[in-house]
Amino acid sequence: MTMLKDPSQKYRKFKPLHLPNRQWPSKTLDKVPRWLATDLRDGNQSLPDPMDGEGKWRYFQMLVQLGYKEIEISYPSSGATDFDFTKKLVSTPGAVPSDVWLQVLSPCRRELIRTTVDSLRGAKKAILHLYVATSPCFQQVVFGMTNEQQIALAVDCTRYARSITKDDPNSGVEQWAYEFSPETFSDSDKDFVIQICEAVKAAWEPSVDNPIIFNLPATVEMSTPNVYADQIEYFCTNMTEREKICVSLHPHNDRGCAVAAAELAQMAGADRVEGTLFGNGERTGNVDLVTLALNLYTQGIHPGIDFSDINSVIDIVETSNKIPVHQRAPYGGELVCCAFSGSHQDAIKKGFSAREAAGLSKTDPWIMPYLPLDPRDIGRNYEAIIRVNSQSGKGGVAWMIKRTLELDLPRGLQIVFSKIVQKHTDMLGRELQAAEIKALFLDTYHLEKNPRFHLVDYEINADRTTSPAPAAEAGRTASSRNLRRRFKGVIEIDGNEYTIEGIGNGALSSLANALKSLGIDLDVADYKEHSIGAGRETKAATYIECTAANSNLKVWGVGIHQDVVQASLIALLSAASSFLDSRSASPVPFRPKKSTAADQHLVPTAEAGPSRIEPLRRQVLAENEPASGADVQGSQVVARLEEAAEKGEANGHAK
Repeated sequence: MTMLKDPSQKYRKFKPLHLPNRQWPSKTLDKVPRWLATDLRDGNQSLPDPMDGEGKWRYFQMLVQLGYKEIEISYPSSGATDFDFTKKLVSTPGAVPSDVWLQVLSPCRRELIRTTVDSLRGAKKAILHLYVATSPCFQQVVFGMTNEQQIALAVDCTRYARSITKDDPNSGVEQWAYEFSPETFSDSDKDFVIQICEAVKAAWEPSVDNPIIFNLPATVEMSTPNVYADQIEYFCTNMTEREKICVSLHPHNDRGCAVAAAELAQMAGADRVEGTLFGNGERTGNVDLVTLALNLYTQGIHPGIDFSDINSVIDIVETSNKIPVHQRAPYGGELVCCAFSGSHQDAIKKGFSAREAAGLSKTDPWIMPYLPLDPRDIGRNYEAIIRVNSQSGKGGVAWMIKRTLELDLPRGLQIVFSKIVQKHTDMLGRELQAAEIKALFLDTYHLEKNPRFHLVDYEINADRTTSPAPAAEAGRTASSRNLRRRFKGVIEIDGNEYTIEGIGNGALSSLANALKSLGIDLDVADYKEHSIGAGRETKAATYIECTAANSNLKVWGVGIHQDVVQASLIALLSAASSFLDSRSASPVPFRPKKSTAADQHLVPTAEAGPSRIEPLRRQVLAENEPASGADVQGSQVVARLEEAAEKGEANGHAK
């Protein structure tokens, strides 16, 4: 069988109320309703494997800790599990706080009402909940009853319930309240609903201090949320003694609109909402109390329920229901605070950077792209916000590195490394975890160990031989401020040590010049640095982009050290290693170019392997020759770039 070409033959459009003067559309939600959690009754009865007594006990304790003051705990007449659980709860000292109401459900049958009331003996505050289905469908198909017969049944059972509860001084319960549900309310004739509820109210005789609860369920959601709101407003407007009535909602989610229906119905005058955590319930479930509560919270209204540790709530809900909370469930789902899209990640990263730059605190106004709620408010951390897969961009990758390594990558490096990450996600066919991205960055830029280049020892002094300073005034030391710098050090390359020297405008350029004696001809194209940490433990993070002479190939190097100069030197050697790694073939063991009279300062300090006369630059560029007409960057800009990295002379030993 397939879908009908003309579904109107089988299905009828729901007829809304005629309510031309409706008031609710101009209202707003500005107060917290009374909450009733029915996980242990309505939610539990819908489970393929219902909770046992121990599971219900654990769940009840969680609901109390969250702050719920009205909890529907059972259907005592349904069997021993619910009856015994109720008895245990009311008879265990301290199990139920004095301000928590226990609600139990019973159909309108005298013998079942008696059993239900007996289960509550010993409770401080109890709500007896009776129901009668009032829609024509149930009247005709299920019960075969008329309106008059249903009114008579509801009134008789209400009077009986009154006689054994609030009118009975020996009921064993300190304070009683009464709830009546015209079940299938949303599909019932509204004038008949008012008629039966007026009769029930007269039989119970509520007061302003202890009003009767009329629960108006969308037992099956059959219309758009605005129609349900009209129905609630019509009921609130036409019932007498409104001050003695608490109008309660119980929306189901058959059309996926339970949250919207509950919110609009509150605007229409409802005082109370019944639902479950994450919407568990028959068929498509009940209205989700978590979503309703946190919707209020994000509008600046505390719901009176504390979801500060939402993950622990999810753990208990999933364990008890044996149904996972959907990954996309509002607020609680594993993925709702995550961004995979590159543009989303970039916007979120910029949002957090703006908050950090402005020095905003946890309580300052929350203005954040794509995130209506600060994840920290519900016990989640920022590490989970951005997750990286093949759809992610530089912003998400940079965020991960910032959170895990405290490195604020330059934009150019963000672009380059994000491509490396994307290649890995494509290869693996899945997202990369934060720890994997961190490890990939450390390995790519040789931050934990550099397999090719290692700075063993060095010193940097003013070069007085090639750039003599002006004579000093009598009795004063000659200034070296404008002198060039000479690098002299030992570098280990592929396990062999070499002593090298070079001259440049500063520490970085002098090392680059020294590397030329090994056939490594690098130009610095970009330089960035920032601090990591604060106080005496501060480190310098340096980022250097390099090009090989006469090549359009660019690579990045990264260096981290307590000394800013040494951090820049490490970064340059990291870039040199990256050049070798960028070749498609396996790395060739490094051998320096042939010595000349000008290279007598180049002395291997360890036994070298077989001689190789080809300069390293040819090794690097063999597979990366620039295309014809390529834009070649050849001039060094180190003098300008490294001014922030060094002041005066620098001497040091690599650590």
